[in-house]
Amino acid sequence: MITMDDISIAVISLIRIGAVARFIYCMVRLSAAEEEASQYKKRAKNTVIFYIIAESIWQIKDLVLYYYS
Repeated sequence: MITMDDISIAVISLIRIGAVARFIYCMVRLSAAEEEASQYKKRAKNTVIFYIIAESIWQIKDLVLYYYS
């Protein structure tokens, strides 16, 4: 079970780092490319939605494991 916890912590960390990096990249590109602004706004919005859903899934997993343990 310790290995599964380590793997889940690593995956959560990768998701957080990736989402933050993608959001920063979209904001930098948004300021640089004015003609593609709507495209990068949509990508940044989708990144935030992905992050919220990913965090929710991990919280639900923790609740289920706590409930059944």
